[in-house]
Amino acid sequence: MSATINVSDVYGFQATSLTGAAIDLAQYRGKVLLIVNTASQCMFTPQYKELEEAYRQLHGKGLEVLGFPCDQFGNQEPGNEEEIGDFCEKNYGVTFPLFAKIDVNGEHAAPLFKYLKHAAPGLLGSEVIKWNFTKFLLRKDGTVYKRYAPQTNPQSLLNDINKLLAE
Repeated sequence: MSATINVSDVYGFQATSLTGAAIDLAQYRGKVLLIVNTASQCMFTPQYKELEEAYRQLHGKGLEVLGFPCDQFGNQEPGNEEEIGDFCEKNYGVTFPLFAKIDVNGEHAAPLFKYLKHAAPGLLGSEVIKWNFTKFLLRKDGTVYKRYAPQTNPQSLLNDINKLLAE
């Protein structure tokens, strides 16, 4: 993890919305967060529907789903921010926050994802994200609860999400 990242939770980070606005993640303080790296042309893209269902079902209870488009895996997110937003709304009715396209691995990885990968490494301790739709579930205090593989169906996370919402 980069020496420039010296935070104990996600609330110290900013992200850029699809419209270019700077968003302080501190605005999500006290919420359970499901942070996902997404793509529009991936075999897992239909998970947008399930992410939206979870968001609509549990948003009123304190869940926020945050989508971060990424084009690092097989050029599966080639569109610009406007195209990404239009695609997600038209095809999956996405209303949860989506952010500007980022890198999740490598030298130019977004600081938020450097933090998430370090806090919840994957298989065998690897901090590398292997594919689109890797999911990070965070507690209300902004710390990482668990990392889930791309193939993990978002609906299968509902027990964990509800557990964290009840804390």
